[in-house]
Amino acid sequence: TNPVGTSNADFPSGDPGMYQLDITLRKGQNLAARDRGGTSDPYVKFKLGGKEVFRSKTIHKNLNPVWEEKTCILIDNTREPLYIKVFDYDFGLQDDFIGSAFLDLTSLELNRQTDVTLSLKDPHYPDHDLGSIFLSVLLAPREEQREATMLMRKSWKRSSKVTFSMWSSGSFFFRITTFYPTYHLETCFQTQSLRLSDLHRKSQLWRGIVSVTLIEGRELKAMDANGLSDPYVKFRLGHQKYKSKIVPKTLNPQWREQFDFHLYEERGGIIDITVWDKDAGKKDDFIGRCQVDLSTLSKEQTHKLEMPLEEGEGYLVLLVTLTASAAVTISDLSLSSLEDQKEREEILKRYSPMMMFHNMKDVGFLQVKVIRAEALMAADVTGKDSFRFCKSDPFCVVELNNDRLLTHTVYKNLNPEWNKIFTFNIKDIHSVLEVTVYDEDRDRSADFLGKVAIPLLSIQNGEQKAYVLKNKQLTGPTKGVIYLEIDVIFNAVKASIRTLMPKEQKYIEEENRLSKQLLLRNFIRMKRCIMVLINTAYYISSCFDWDSPPRSLAAFLLFLFVVWNFELYMIPLALLLLLAWNYFLIISGKDNKQHDTVVEDMLEDEEEEDDRDDKDSEKKGFMNRLYAIQEVCVSVQNILDEVASFGERIKNTFNWTVPFLSWLAIVALSVFTIILYFIPLRYIVLVWGINKFTKKLRSPYAIDNNELLDFLSRVPSDVQVVQYHELKQDPSHSPSKRKKNNPG
Repeated sequence: TNPVGTSNADFPSGDPGMYQLDITLRKGQNLAARDRGGTSDPYVKFKLGGKEVFRSKTIHKNLNPVWEEKTCILIDNTREPLYIKVFDYDFGLQDDFIGSAFLDLTSLELNRQTDVTLSLKDPHYPDHDLGSIFLSVLLAPREEQREATMLMRKSWKRSSKVTFSMWSSGSFFFRITTFYPTYHLETCFQTQSLRLSDLHRKSQLWRGIVSVTLIEGRELKAMDANGLSDPYVKFRLGHQKYKSKIVPKTLNPQWREQFDFHLYEERGGIIDITVWDKDAGKKDDFIGRCQVDLSTLSKEQTHKLEMPLEEGEGYLVLLVTLTASAAVTISDLSLSSLEDQKEREEILKRYSPMMMFHNMKDVGFLQVKVIRAEALMAADVTGKDSFRFCKSDPFCVVELNNDRLLTHTVYKNLNPEWNKIFTFNIKDIHSVLEVTVYDEDRDRSADFLGKVAIPLLSIQNGEQKAYVLKNKQLTGPTKGVIYLEIDVIFNAVKASIRTLMPKEQKYIEEENRLSKQLLLRNFIRMKRCIMVLINTAYYISSCFDWDSPPRSLAAFLLFLFVVWNFELYMIPLALLLLLAWNYFLIISGKDNKQHDTVVEDMLEDEEEEDDRDDKDSEKKGFMNRLYAIQEVCVSVQNILDEVASFGERIKNTFNWTVPFLSWLAIVALSVFTIILYFIPLRYIVLVWGINKFTKKLRSPYAIDNNELLDFLSRVPSDVQVVQYHELKQDPSHSPSKRKKNNPG
């Protein structure tokens, strides 16, 4: 370590959270090779007090990696060194240790940026040269930050409480600083530090949307023994990541997938693109990489790019479009867009029927008021013996698809008040608003306190409601309620057309892991769908066997009538009558649908298993060694889920689970019935064939889709129906029967 300046060793070091350490992980140099090809896939971990506080991204096949990642760490005791460990990533296996080093915090000068070079060592082989790590560090006392904050608060007439909060989830770190009329958001991610400020009391959080359409790859490198590859593509813009589907056994894959990124910086950014070959049971092979510099592209225009792959062969064909930002904002409770008459009229005009064909991606407007929560779970226990205090440091995360916003943290309070307004643009009216409450912990990942999932179509505008918080699987209640007021304004025609288009894909999430309960649940769901078909077959067979003469006679007469008079339009007409019959049963109160307790019980069992898995997640078991077997089991598990969900979605369409979708089905079936009644089948088939044959000629880069499957993807499965079901608040825990202020 080569720090320069005076030591801070004489500073008191026992006060909690007294210092803040800003670290920039620059690069590595001459790292040890751990793979057979003479390279490594290095990543870095920072540990403090035996706990991991940061993990960098992985740089593949490079002994001189460049990270340029920033993180912020709160320091209780400067006498405790920062432990840096470097590993070589091995897919599906134990990662190889490259080397480690210690950073002596007492040798750093306060309030001064210091460049540090650390030589990596292995305790078992102290004489080996394992390379070096380069850092830039800045150590500052927290008291000075608080004094600066007080000065800022005095300089503004209208301000709100400033909170420095820290949340880590996996390897993402968030630090929120809010004051008004300026809103300042700092987000410390693995790859960048986002500093967003606005000179308005209501802040817009990102400056634009980058739409990337992955068309195809050409002449890719063959990575398998058969002379082909199974390619897929990974995209990364800052903290945002996407992964394409896998196209098996080809060197010229056709993807035709679209991904949307948030653009945080006015000058653009760089999208990192890597191409991989999928290998079952072992590490995926690296095919090549390329980058798209957004600062070189003009806005409001679609650019066709043919990107040659570096460190490999072939190239990718992309369509990239930069558009103006969607209206995603955070503001104080007093600054509601819908309460401003002029602003409300503009919003209503934007989504009026007259604007149905203008900007088809802008379906609607969502405003969420996060008011307060009550009786939250106590996640922290402090004190000893009879002087124990139960508290939490809650903050709230509001998510709509890939839009994710956070409130400030209210410290040491089980009844926090946030009083924030979040606004979103709605791209799909069938999206689900997720509101999650966490307890902030400085030195580890945030603790989950509760969550609610609210389908946009179930929202009652302008009504302040108390939502009972649920567990992680959304199957049962946890402690506490959250008060929200939500307004949705949307254009029904745009929403209907958007229903027949592919759903927006979410950022890369955790890969599905093998779960005995999940596998059993999906098997039972699929069995129930199959049993419906079997019971129908038995019913028809009983009519043939004349088990019930009246029923068989009625079925026989119906068969003769339908076959003798059959026309093609009767197929959608029959489905239309089924929808109408179920609607009549519902409005007449004769619908006897029972709550699906079977699925709910299975989900609760799965939640218990997930809790056990979380406790053992750091232990690498036997299943990790048999990755190929696990992958096959996970594939079977997912196929069962897809098949069962498909059957349940069809059932829930006719059961009027989502009235908007059922009415849309009625309109579509009515149109199909009229068309089939008046237009001969040959003309319909002719138009369909001409459209299919000329589609690629008319629009070469159009994304393939199936309107029926896109429609069904919006209908919730039985599992989602249970998850989105709103729980009733227990009257015995009414807010009026509790103390209004409970600081823990």
